[in-house]
Amino acid sequence: MSGGGDELVVLLDVDNTLLDNDRVQQDLRAHLAREFGDAARDRYWDILEQLRTELGYVDYLGALERYRLERPHDPRVLALSGWLVDYPFAERLYPDALAVLQHANRTARAVILSDGDAVFQPRKVVRSGLWDAVDGRVLIYVHKEQMLADVERLFPARRYVMVDDKLRILAAIKQAWGERVTTVFARQGHYANDPQNTERYPAADLSIGHIGELMRRDLTRFS
Repeated sequence: MSGGGDELVVLLDVDNTLLDNDRVQQDLRAHLAREFGDAARDRYWDILEQLRTELGYVDYLGALERYRLERPHDPRVLALSGWLVDYPFAERLYPDALAVLQHANRTARAVILSDGDAVFQPRKVVRSGLWDAVDGRVLIYVHKEQMLADVERLFPARRYVMVDDKLRILAAIKQAWGERVTTVFARQGHYANDPQNTERYPAADLSIGHIGELMRRDLTRFS
């Protein structure tokens, strides 16, 4: 993936940036309640949040492993893994998500830059069609804002654009890269619309209400 470098690389997050992850979670909660009951759904979600605190990312399969230890005699738990990995993620892409990647690839190089585990998150990117849309230019880290040197090594560029639904991430990347990066805040999903998650951080260089708004932007002006 490395090379002589590009004029501009556009880095895009996945969850609630290109893909409606809130809807995925709603579907998972409904499935858990339907198959196991409300108490089991709530217990799984408690484990999921505990793991998020421990690991720094959402680990759906890891939470399932822990939940399984509490219900070793329930064979339905095994079927949940199939539901997760076979989920129709392509149906949860935001409108124009793939078109935005095509738009970025015309004048720059689009790269997926996401947080997550090493199994479920790549599966999500593949099944959603995002992997093919960027020709496999996919980076997934535990804390992507701490891996910018690796991003530069793999995709060197004079300028970067970072699109994300978390101001915390954008602020950290802006602090590290300064004027080399244009930060774009996608105000999509519960995290981006929660004042407790936004008021403590500086504004991004650009704020958009929907990922499709990038279709109307000349990305070369960011370079």
